[in-house]
Amino acid sequence: MNHIKDNVERHAFGVCSYLGRKMGLQSSKVRMYFIYTSFLTLGSPIIIYLVIAFWMNIKNYFKRDKAWILD
Repeated sequence: MNHIKDNVERHAFGVCSYLGRKMGLQSSKVRMYFIYTSFLTLGSPIIIYLVIAFWMNIKNYFKRDKAWILD
């Protein structure tokens, strides 16, 4: 079961896992926070989630470019 969960998190941006590691919380608690606040505020945390996912993706491209330049 953990294999399936890890696979889904890896392919679904990994924002909750990233934020959980940075804040010292379990990723499931961060995920539940996003779900509950999305229902209470009619979806505005989804925008924040997508912005963080975009930023993480861009950051990975910069890391790859730096590694290529250093080789």
